[in-house]
Amino acid sequence: MKRLIAGGLTLVAAVMALGGIASADAWLPDPPGAQWQYRWTDSAYDPGGTVENVVVQQQQGGSFTLAWADPADTPPAANATSLACPAGADVGVMSFQDSNSGLLNTSWSSCPPPPQDPILCPTTQCANSLSSVLYDVIWGSRAPVLSEPLLRGVTWTSTGGAANDVSSVSQYLGLQLVKVPAFPDGVVAAVVRSRIVQAGALGDPYGSGIRTVWWVRGVGPVRVVFDHSGGGAAPVTEAELLSTNLKPAPNLPDQNWFPLTLGLQGTYRWTNSRWMRRPEIERVRVAAVANRSAQIAVKSVSGPMRAVGQYGFTVRLDGVINLWGSSSAASLVRFPRLGRGRHFFTPLDLLVYGFNPLIPAYAQAGDRWTSGNPTDFRAYGVRGSTTIVGIRTVRVPAGTFRALELRSVLSQRGSRFGSGVRTVWLAPGRGLVKLVFRHRDGSVSLVQLIR
Repeated sequence: MKRLIAGGLTLVAAVMALGGIASADAWLPDPPGAQWQYRWTDSAYDPGGTVENVVVQQQQGGSFTLAWADPADTPPAANATSLACPAGADVGVMSFQDSNSGLLNTSWSSCPPPPQDPILCPTTQCANSLSSVLYDVIWGSRAPVLSEPLLRGVTWTSTGGAANDVSSVSQYLGLQLVKVPAFPDGVVAAVVRSRIVQAGALGDPYGSGIRTVWWVRGVGPVRVVFDHSGGGAAPVTEAELLSTNLKPAPNLPDQNWFPLTLGLQGTYRWTNSRWMRRPEIERVRVAAVANRSAQIAVKSVSGPMRAVGQYGFTVRLDGVINLWGSSSAASLVRFPRLGRGRHFFTPLDLLVYGFNPLIPAYAQAGDRWTSGNPTDFRAYGVRGSTTIVGIRTVRVPAGTFRALELRSVLSQRGSRFGSGVRTVWLAPGRGLVKLVFRHRDGSVSLVQLIR
């Protein structure tokens, strides 16, 4: 038996040749002249309600600032260095940044909240507030405010507050029809629910609770409900969009074709018609998860190889990216050599071979991307392209799945075994269920999920 090592740790970057990559600003757009008008109430501290006008104050690249004011007050000008705060004024500005991981809140400034509102700090000198719609949206979740891509079942953690003393765990619940005054006939929104915790504030437990936000692509948040913690009739803050000059944009597919869910595992059988006819059985498990990134571990169960592997993946707006990978094996199998010192020891070696991304963020039939990133090419020496064929029914020993079919044409100079056509099937909530690599040397590698 000969021990082989496949490639060590390889950093991999992503370059896509898709027609267009989904942008974070779709969920909170900032075109010049954009306007929103909200009305919000608090069952305990503002039952009569407050109306706020929100406008785009300034933009610079992927960063922008929104300004708000009560209709009786004047919103701050774009170049204002301070806010005019007469008694009772409801005026403020809030800055955001669009990023590859979603929407971030970078700063804010406003007039003091009404004196009857709970104090959301350990002392009376407090930079925290929940006295506007935008404050309710970012409370406990500034980085990110909204994690992207929004895929079914996805959760993320975040922090907020002036001293990052508020934390949240958020989950995307899916698309839902919601009716608000701005869209009386209803509009389809992405629903995000957050469990928010703040401890140590004088106003405890007002800063903790469950917040639900309805986001409309092309418009922004259209409804917010914050059920504050507390006994008895705990306060409830609600906000809804009264009017806007923006139009909803079409929603993108939100199936999670490659879930990075902690503990998710599957057992795979793979063979090669010429080089490994005796099946190799390996278990794949998501071993660690943090901020939409994951470490996936692979280990042999039985077969002609004793293989182990570790791989890093992340999900961002440019897709599912393989960040690094390392695999090794004591093997009785002698596959033909691949260029760049690569080896196939695990199903994930076959899956990530070539170039990034594995799949676009919001994948749909017809998407196509090509290799060309220098980092990827240095790692694999492979050129080619991948196309999403569509959704197909695929049967494997683990069951029958409606899976997304991806077809890659791969070419590695000097290696017929490293060249050919790879077809991959990914099922929602499960990830890889089948892979067929028809190598140019005439052999076929087959990977199937067996349980």
